[in-house]
Amino acid sequence: MTHRRRLAASATAFALLAGTHVLAGGAAHADGDGKPGTRTAAADSAQVWVTTADGSKRLERGEDVGFDDERQDIDIAVDATDRAQQFTGAGASVTEASARLMSGLPDGEREKLMKSLFSADGDGIGLDYLRQPFGGSDFVAELPYYSYEDEQGSFSVGRDTKEILPLLRQALSINPDIRVMGTPWSAPAWMKDSGKLEGGSLKPENHEAYADYLVKAVRAYAGEGVPVHDLTAQNEPLFETTYPSMGMPAAEQADFLRVLDAKLTAAGLDTELFAYDHNWDKPEYPLEVLEKTGDIDRVQGAAFHCYGGEPEAQQQVRDAGSRVFFTECSGTDSDDPSRTFADSLKWQTENLVVRSMRAGAETVVLWNMALDKSGGPHFGNCETRCNGVVEIDGGDVARNAEYYTLGHVSKFVDRGAHRIGSTTQQPGGVEDVVFENPDGSRAAVVLNSADSARKFSVTESGHSLAYELPAGAVATFTWPAAPAG
Repeated sequence: MTHRRRLAASATAFALLAGTHVLAGGAAHADGDGKPGTRTAAADSAQVWVTTADGSKRLERGEDVGFDDERQDIDIAVDATDRAQQFTGAGASVTEASARLMSGLPDGEREKLMKSLFSADGDGIGLDYLRQPFGGSDFVAELPYYSYEDEQGSFSVGRDTKEILPLLRQALSINPDIRVMGTPWSAPAWMKDSGKLEGGSLKPENHEAYADYLVKAVRAYAGEGVPVHDLTAQNEPLFETTYPSMGMPAAEQADFLRVLDAKLTAAGLDTELFAYDHNWDKPEYPLEVLEKTGDIDRVQGAAFHCYGGEPEAQQQVRDAGSRVFFTECSGTDSDDPSRTFADSLKWQTENLVVRSMRAGAETVVLWNMALDKSGGPHFGNCETRCNGVVEIDGGDVARNAEYYTLGHVSKFVDRGAHRIGSTTQQPGGVEDVVFENPDGSRAAVVLNSADSARKFSVTESGHSLAYELPAGAVATFTWPAAPAG
């Protein structure tokens, strides 16, 4: 188990040497060991992948971009000695709704989809983090909502074994490095003062019973071949509604995490705990929980959602010495549906990748992995249509902007990579976040959030590459740690 207060290791020095290449488009795919694009660029050049706002390019490989000594007026200055948080993963949630749609595909189509999601080879994006509801959420495939122990003494994950767990095992067979977080939307109804899954609070006398319940869930998933690495006590603890939900004030959560830690320890489990799991707008909640649990190594940090506030609030948790995970954001349709791809690509890259990760997030995790063309199946929330990472309509699969937002990170950034220093512009300009992979290679995700094309350079150790990115487009640049020359 990693102590939550571990910080960045020492920097790796390297210098880029000059070279020249003409900038051009054109699709291609890289070969080589590990994630493509981080091992195979020529020593004096960077590889580039682009997604445009109009969708005409979607993670499309362009020609390599050469380094020289000429900076542009807009320059992303990379500083590998400025090392911040490590990258843990990117992904989404295989909700029961998602699992129903994915399981309904013909075997060959499902295998193709799973490889495109979880393998980094070829066209795959290499997702490696899954946040899984423990019991029912608003995105169940059918009613009734459920917990794993609807009747006291009858614990079972049987409903999950039908569609969810087989898909998780398939994902792990494709990518054994997938890390799983478990998150309950509610304690079983009999543990709550409301007597139902929707709303209400945990009865104080049931803290131990609820902790036992979560330990059973972790063990049951492990018994089904799906280890649970991370756990939160409650999804969105400040929100009670008409689908499974449960209020849990910060002081109560701190007390409960202490009980849960003891139960996990007694069970011999090393699952790590994260506080909060709610919006950016209430950072005082996780700060209170983390202060009160500061003596518990297992309580690693806090998880955040996107539905209120600004991503920079996460930095308060990071500055307090704890880890930050970003764990949920659902895509939605734009007011003008024809703008949905462009708007989603821009907003998600800006807020969930650039701003969130510059504010300490180790993960970028979206909500549903798959939804249908009506944004379902679901039984609550999403007044405007929600979007999954992919859309499944019968036997047809369409990749949404969410797929490419995640892919610009997950395909090129390895677990254990450090975010390193880089200059960036404000929203409405050229925004970026840069990583150093464990092998020393670099991956820079760049968004042009301006309304017109922008030419910029990326510079490290006095050597620069120049590129022009269309309005609303995203590019990932990768280059090796030690170019020859």
